[in-house]
Amino acid sequence: MTEQIEIPVADGPLHARVRPPGSKSITNRALVCAALADGQSELRAALDCEDTRVMIAALSQLGLEVDCDLARATISVRGGGGQLPTRQADLFVANSGTTIRFLTAMLSTIEGEFRLDGIERMRQRPIADLLAALRQLGVNAASENDDGCPPVRLSSTGMRGGAVEIRGDVSSQFLSGLLMASPNARSDVAIELTGELVSKPYVEMTLGVMNAFGVRAEHRDLQRFEIERQEYRPAKYAIEPDASAASYFWAAAAVTGGSIAVQGLTRDALQGDVAFCECLAAMGCDVEYQSEAIKVTAASPLRGVDVDMNAISDTVQTLAVVALFAEGPTRISNVEHIRHKETDRIGDLARELRRLGAEVDERQDGLTITPAAHSGAAIETYNDHRMAMSFAVAGLRIPHVTILNPRCIEKTYPRFFDDFLGLYADR
Repeated sequence: MTEQIEIPVADGPLHARVRPPGSKSITNRALVCAALADGQSELRAALDCEDTRVMIAALSQLGLEVDCDLARATISVRGGGGQLPTRQADLFVANSGTTIRFLTAMLSTIEGEFRLDGIERMRQRPIADLLAALRQLGVNAASENDDGCPPVRLSSTGMRGGAVEIRGDVSSQFLSGLLMASPNARSDVAIELTGELVSKPYVEMTLGVMNAFGVRAEHRDLQRFEIERQEYRPAKYAIEPDASAASYFWAAAAVTGGSIAVQGLTRDALQGDVAFCECLAAMGCDVEYQSEAIKVTAASPLRGVDVDMNAISDTVQTLAVVALFAEGPTRISNVEHIRHKETDRIGDLARELRRLGAEVDERQDGLTITPAAHSGAAIETYNDHRMAMSFAVAGLRIPHVTILNPRCIEKTYPRFFDDFLGLYADR
């Protein structure tokens, strides 16, 4: 792939049926559950990307048998039944938040000495709340530089179980990691959430994946969780297409006046990000929930909306780009936690929208986008895959939009530009 890609303007409405690759979020959760199970699991339609590769590499380094068949999009994992062949490891997780947070929790249930580290941006991403929760459960878990961020050091004799409090307002991945690890503690675990839980659908996703591997976590309104000591069972598990990735195709329909169906996703999908379609519906688009697909047909004109995107925050950048082509301002709120993602997804998003001519009012928890005269620009991606993919949508309507460092998409969707530019061929 080149150092930059200029997106060709669509000369008319785009009409297509597409199927994005498997969900990164589900794939990495399923890998953890399969690793803890006693026996052979098979993950079907699994995603091959940087985030899943670093998870697979870490599990392999820990001594588990993990076989990938890229041609069949299948991953086979022989789990250790809550144990690992290796009791000491120094793991590199690149910039994968799910990998470091899920593995930190999982490894806390196993006797050993472990260190987890990543790229420079990972060393700026918070993990203190998860470490504090693990210490409540008897684990020696620390930030190596004492700054609440990776590298993480674990010296564990196993998780004893008991009661624990954990914050929910920074990242739902802390709670998800703790939930998946808790069945492997020495006794039952009771988790009490403090503060508002961000990205609630991702916690529901975690519970769904755990259930597919034979484990149940009882909860009261996603605020208090009771997890008995229990064993994961190996499973053959089919992974849904990535709903966050689907948002770029639905957005492409919205901004070009076209109609695009994403196959493999339904209203009942495990991933909460299918609710992005409700944002497009509020902007005037027609959304058709089919038995094996979700189809978005554009509205003319699009209208600005006021929306709380806390539950679907991975699609904030997508909606912000669609807002460039709406009548009136679009206000996105309650997403302060996305400042701690691969990049500051509020501040950096606002900066790049302004490059394209928009008026942007940035707030701590969101932003308001008011469309203005468009102008082409070279878009900085900040090594954030979602910046690259969302701003590609802008290039469908605005001439001379160039995406810098397009390789950053390898984190979750290596073939994105092939599939996205393929929309033109489907016309």
